[in-house]
Amino acid sequence: MEVNEGNLQTLGGYLEKTLSVDFAERKNAEKFLESIEGNQNYPILLLHLIDKPDCADPIRVSASIMFKNYVKRNWRVIEDSGDKIHANDRVAIKQFIVGLMLKSPEHIQKQFSDAISNIGREDFPDKWPELLGEMVSKFQSGDTHVINGVLRTAHSIFKRYRHEFKSQKLWTEIKYVLDNFAAPLTQLFNDTMERANQNASNLAALKIIFSSLVLICKIFYSLNFQDLPEYFEDNMGTWMGHFHSLLLIDNKLLQTHEDEEAGLLEQVKSQICDNVGLYAQKYDEEFSAHLPTFVTDIWNLLVSTGQQVKYDLLVTNAINFLTSVAERPGYKHLFDPSTLSSICEKVIVPNMQFREADEEGFEDNPEEYIRRDIEGSDVDTRRRAACDLVRALSKQFEGPVIENFSQYVESNLALYQQNPAANWKHKDVAVYLVTTLAAKAQTQKHGITQTSSLVNLQDFFNSQIVPDLQNENVNERPILKADALKYVMTFRNQLPNDITIACIPLIIKHLLANSVVQHSYAAHGLERMFMLKNPQGQPAVTRAHIQPHVEQLLTNLFAAMSKPESRENEYIMKAVMRTISLLGEGILPYVGTLVPQLTQTIIAVSKNPSKPHFNHYLFESLCVCIRNTCKASPEAVTSFEQNLFPPFQEILQQDVQEFIPYVFQILSLLLEMHTTSIPDPYMALFPFLLTPVLWERPGNIPPLVRLLQAYVEKGPGQIETEQIGGLLGIFQKLIASKSNDHEGFYLLNSMLQHMPVEVMAQYLKRVFMLLFQRLTSSKTTKFIKSLLVFFCLYIAKHGTGSLVEMIDAIQPKMFGMVLDRLFISEVQKVSGHTERKICAVGMTNILTETPALMTGDYQNLWTPLLQALIGLFELPEDESIPDDEHFIEIEETPGYQTAYSQLMFAGKKDTDPFSTIPNAKIYLANKLHQLSTANPGKIPALISARLEPNASTFLQKYLQAANVTLS
Repeated sequence: MEVNEGNLQTLGGYLEKTLSVDFAERKNAEKFLESIEGNQNYPILLLHLIDKPDCADPIRVSASIMFKNYVKRNWRVIEDSGDKIHANDRVAIKQFIVGLMLKSPEHIQKQFSDAISNIGREDFPDKWPELLGEMVSKFQSGDTHVINGVLRTAHSIFKRYRHEFKSQKLWTEIKYVLDNFAAPLTQLFNDTMERANQNASNLAALKIIFSSLVLICKIFYSLNFQDLPEYFEDNMGTWMGHFHSLLLIDNKLLQTHEDEEAGLLEQVKSQICDNVGLYAQKYDEEFSAHLPTFVTDIWNLLVSTGQQVKYDLLVTNAINFLTSVAERPGYKHLFDPSTLSSICEKVIVPNMQFREADEEGFEDNPEEYIRRDIEGSDVDTRRRAACDLVRALSKQFEGPVIENFSQYVESNLALYQQNPAANWKHKDVAVYLVTTLAAKAQTQKHGITQTSSLVNLQDFFNSQIVPDLQNENVNERPILKADALKYVMTFRNQLPNDITIACIPLIIKHLLANSVVQHSYAAHGLERMFMLKNPQGQPAVTRAHIQPHVEQLLTNLFAAMSKPESRENEYIMKAVMRTISLLGEGILPYVGTLVPQLTQTIIAVSKNPSKPHFNHYLFESLCVCIRNTCKASPEAVTSFEQNLFPPFQEILQQDVQEFIPYVFQILSLLLEMHTTSIPDPYMALFPFLLTPVLWERPGNIPPLVRLLQAYVEKGPGQIETEQIGGLLGIFQKLIASKSNDHEGFYLLNSMLQHMPVEVMAQYLKRVFMLLFQRLTSSKTTKFIKSLLVFFCLYIAKHGTGSLVEMIDAIQPKMFGMVLDRLFISEVQKVSGHTERKICAVGMTNILTETPALMTGDYQNLWTPLLQALIGLFELPEDESIPDDEHFIEIEETPGYQTAYSQLMFAGKKDTDPFSTIPNAKIYLANKLHQLSTANPGKIPALISARLEPNASTFLQKYLQAANVTLS
């Protein structure tokens, strides 16, 4: 693509169409842009378009977002996929992007910052050493717009230091950054503070200056996160002095009149609390001289800051700082009884109050409320920060803290009792306080795992929680109902099991509540309770416990899901899934109504899939329905197919990418349940499954392979000759990929085991050639493990002699190399019980059925092979990976693609091709006995001369267990 006016206009026109309200026009434009993305100069055209002053702003913004996403998807080179960006374009982008970013308006600047961050993650500093110098030089420009652009970019590059694992590469990069950036940043901080003082009465200037200060403070946090740099330790006085000054600033001009959105002053102070909290937590020895100043500053800040939402992050970070201090035993002296009492009264209790803003969130934004309250994404909330402070103080002063708070709990409950309708918020804070005081440790899976012995959970449950659960009016005071449901959910492991089970019908009632939070908590609570185990590891809630309530439970779950705001409620759908699973075959009476409801839901959400968790649980529910029903009535598979094929066909025709992997998994599950030939509708679908476009999406590959395996296993004779070529073409594509080669072996192994020998014979030499080409060009541990399993399955089907002939036909004497460098050296790395058994049986057959190992070219390898086989039985799996191998995990998928989500209830059963051999050690002993009988005296001599003593001891045990001897 040439960079010319015509192409710029064309590109601009398509970008404009991506903003269209017309869905078809928008989709066509997006597809066109996707189709030209791989052309040379495409990203350069985007940059030129952004740089055109006469180009409409919406198009420039669209181009900047498109460029950012292009970089995000393609800058990292994935080995299997190759480089999707032309080399000249890479050079040009890095030459132009910083300058272009700095002269762009702020909303476009932010997109460029993200793009530079993505490029920097791959190229900085080794392939882009000039970036830092170019950025630092702009500090001298005096142009605050340019300086903020540089700071924004620096922040986007350096913030990854906050979460990356320690490594030599990371240390080297951070040292390079500190050597070149720390001093200029400090000087910039000094200059910016001076400008802030000079412009104290100039609001326009202050806004830009404080934008710089926010970014400087954030960069400080990133550069100090991994370790305390020597430069910042030497200049701690300068930085802490400015931080102290900024915490004390109370410039009226910078105060916002909004209640919701934090202003620049709040942002700066909030980040400073974060910064000094980091120092208090990680570098307390070096920071100790400055700590008392900041304790005073932040205490004063907390007691003088209002309850408005705009202060939430500031208050949260300020409390987190106090938590960092409280957790350190060395600062215990700062918390005398009067201080503790003051913290409880002035910091913790006020920040646990349920505010109007929280009430609005409960009613108007229930998803966000739930995410914060029960999913642990409440890290930036006042309540969560106050809870963490309570727990930190309780570690050092559990008795005094609980004594202090008990008074608040009692007084709040008393106020509630005086006027429940008006004072319900007092009970809410009391419940929250008790939950916080009682909970000492918890996990997402098990809820609370450790509680304080000073809090009586059962008494509080009986007196305060049960009345709300038993209230017949489920819509009265929904927040307290939600609190009660959360209490049961949180302490489900601590409350006696009979109480938990007695709660089930009460919770089922709350599924009918109008409040989204309330019926979501009810669903979530039931789902968690159905997963409870008793101390013996058995289910605490059984089918018998819920059987009397099943009809009401299912009715209420679907009634809750019929409410407009909960049509795609993931908690409800997960509860549906868990209910069906718990019921097992007890679900049969309800399947007739359940499956159509699930099918209709699939049809509805497939039009616009937007809730991935809901969709996943929806398909899981369908899977567990199929499993439970067909286990009891195998003939029911036909009924499921009649219900599901029409919507599945629609999903495939409409190319609903998010659902296609689920469809393939459920089709596999259904097809695997057939006991005779493959039905015609499946065979009509088969050619479609071989089309290359389906295999381009990484998320499709595992379920597609699974489905093709089902075809091969259930109807090998129904697959036409040219279609076998298509299957092997897919195998060839997969085997060439480090990410997907294991999937290629799954397909190949199924074909080897189930296709008629005479059908496969004509293809096998080509298959072996491909495998050895890949082994030579790109050997990985994963590939070798899969290859060894394939060789052993081949032996089972075609015999050892055929394997020797096949390999030696490719290159004379190569079978010896395969034995020495693969079987003997690498078999210990094979993982999985079935895979290791396959290799054990295969190696036994090689040892006992290969004449060349007894009298021919390979006889020196017989004992080492036996040694390796005994090692496979007795030694732990070798999980080491060679230093020179960049091992690609199976889960990795390149680029921005629909990820593969495996349906747990559609899992493929692990089949043992050697099920007729119950014990591989006994099998070895019997085969060696037969071999020694045919070769008298030879086997004992080989064993005594060359086998290591410990291996010989194990072998004797196998022979004794098999009741045979070697002659």
